[in-house]
Amino acid sequence: MLRHLSLKDFVIVPALELDFEPGFAVLTGETGAGKSILIDALQLALGGRGDAGVVREGAARAEITAEFDTPAHLRGWLDEAGFEPGDTLLLRRVIDAAGKSRAWISGGAATLTQLRELADHLLDIHGQHAWQGLNRPASVRELLDGFAGLDTAPLARAHAAWKQAAEALDRARGLQADAQRERERLAWQIGELDGLAPAEGEWAELNAEHERLSHGQSLLDAARAALDALDDGEPSAQSLASGALDRLERVLDHDARLLPAVQALRDVQAQLADASHTLAAYLHKTDLDPDRLAELDERVSAWLALARRYRRQPQELPALLAQWRVELAALDAASDPAQLEAALAAARQAYDAEAGRATRTRRAAAPQLAAAVTAAMQQLGMAGGRFDVALQAADAPQPWGAESAEFLVAGHAGSTPRPLAKVASGGELSRIALAIAVTTSQAAQAARGTAPGTLIFDEIDVGIGGAVAETVGRLMKQLGQSATGRRQVLAVTHLPQVAACADRHLVVAKRLQDGATASHVAPVAGEARVAEIARMLGGERLSSTSLAHAQEMLDASTAATTRPTTPRKARS
Repeated sequence: MLRHLSLKDFVIVPALELDFEPGFAVLTGETGAGKSILIDALQLALGGRGDAGVVREGAARAEITAEFDTPAHLRGWLDEAGFEPGDTLLLRRVIDAAGKSRAWISGGAATLTQLRELADHLLDIHGQHAWQGLNRPASVRELLDGFAGLDTAPLARAHAAWKQAAEALDRARGLQADAQRERERLAWQIGELDGLAPAEGEWAELNAEHERLSHGQSLLDAARAALDALDDGEPSAQSLASGALDRLERVLDHDARLLPAVQALRDVQAQLADASHTLAAYLHKTDLDPDRLAELDERVSAWLALARRYRRQPQELPALLAQWRVELAALDAASDPAQLEAALAAARQAYDAEAGRATRTRRAAAPQLAAAVTAAMQQLGMAGGRFDVALQAADAPQPWGAESAEFLVAGHAGSTPRPLAKVASGGELSRIALAIAVTTSQAAQAARGTAPGTLIFDEIDVGIGGAVAETVGRLMKQLGQSATGRRQVLAVTHLPQVAACADRHLVVAKRLQDGATASHVAPVAGEARVAEIARMLGGERLSSTSLAHAQEMLDASTAATTRPTTPRKARS
């Protein structure tokens, strides 16, 4: 539910701080005063398209801040998106004079896409041209699906999977010749590398062993010479170190300062012994193997030849072989019509199952929606009228299912329902749109409990008057009532009958401020509210008759309800 709205330098609003409460509130004012500015601001706060035109002339930027109660079902989404899921949800949007836009959710930087994701959970806006959508098949279907609580996302995914499977089969059939040539090329290359059978890591091992064997004699000669110098020769390094150590140990008792040198020689003696042992073991285990060297020469040459042919480094050949095998397997799968046909059949079966579920849901919901709207029409000056929802089979599978929906209406008792656009006048269309809005909103609130807490009607009552207007006001007031007190309806209206039914009344007015036109919004009550409703009844020149009539309308509304009528104070 909307709690607070703050505007700064937005269109012709210099600054505005406005609080909201549960229940039914109306926004009235003279034509051109800017009654829809609040609605435009809320739409921008929830990710609507905005440009530099929304910045008040002479200002650097426009700022919009909207505070909502946090719906319980959104807490998980907020936490996953990295926003703090507190008791209230603060949405802020700034658009500068160059048209650059920035957005925040509860203090964290946000994208417009994220704001739009929140919109459907916070606000439900019905505009004055809502009836135009009643003639569009997509809008009609979405209204029916919303009333039925039908989630069509799985159906759309199943349709996309079926289309992809069909396209894959078509591509495979059209590219069979090319695929055959590619398959033959890959098979030949794989066969050539299979002959080498390069193993992962083998190239490094080959290089190391080849390097060792190709320098075998030099290695043996060096090891033998080193061993002679260390131990077997005369004099050897070990004998010289032993002699030096003996001489020092004899005189060590006479001067302790020689101890570090003695310890160093003892360490040297141990290290020389270790080196001699290692060299002896190396000479014992190492011998020249010309046959193995020839074998290695041949294999290294084979690796290098294939690496040059395919323009790769030798160590990359095992991975290249694996890659070609994967590509060949994919080609085999893609060029197997039977496999693709089976995949297509499975995808179509999955789509048909989802489409069947959607069809059954729509068939069950259509008469319920028709009955509810028909009942609402009786209260809106269309006594005897009948509303119907017709489902028509689609020519081909569609992302939304196997049928389309159309609204039919009979304006009078005994007449046959016909397509809405052919039989309804402009005023009737507005009333039917209002009946549908009321019905679907009530159904969403009752059935799912996750409907937006704020419902906005932006001059949807155009073309309505008299007793019907009073009924419209009572319907909106009824919509604003909730057992939990967390339901809110805001209506922009020109009808005094609707305004008189409201729990709270806000008036929009234009006046000159610092030489420029500015729009201001303020709550009214008592005599000021009577005067505003009288103005709506008879124009700017208030008479005792219009004032008495306005007071009578307010008294009648007050008598019909016990809800408070005093709005919270707005700060502007």
